[in-house]
Amino acid sequence: MPYRWLALGVVALHLGYLAYLVAGGFLAWRWQRTLALHLICAIWAVLIVTTEAPCPLTWLQNALRSLGGQEDLTMSFVDTYVGGVFYPGDHETTARAVVALLVAVSWLGLAVTRFATAVNTRERADDTSSARHGDLS
Repeated sequence: MPYRWLALGVVALHLGYLAYLVAGGFLAWRWQRTLALHLICAIWAVLIVTTEAPCPLTWLQNALRSLGGQEDLTMSFVDTYVGGVFYPGDHETTARAVVALLVAVSWLGLAVTRFATAVNTRERADDTSSARHGDLS
């Protein structure tokens, strides 16, 4: 029985990964230190999709299911738990494109906000420097 619960924990971890893949770039707008982790998640997602490499979380879930007396998943995690639930099952390519677009928009938005912050910081520094030196123009 504990193996079944552990396998369910892996399902939750997998869903958390997918949620972070979609939202992590937007979270980096607030917590920029998370960008490196999001970059790793995005690269991993691209590798899984383009090379059809086996996902270690799916492997772990299947191992735990086997130890718990359950059969292995016959399809991928996304095909088993996500497709047909979060998007129509026959629109996997569209769903992947939407996720890629969300990641790209989040990173572009982060770049814009970082640039705007840098410009504002520089302008404030210039204003402070001018005020210290008596330049009132």
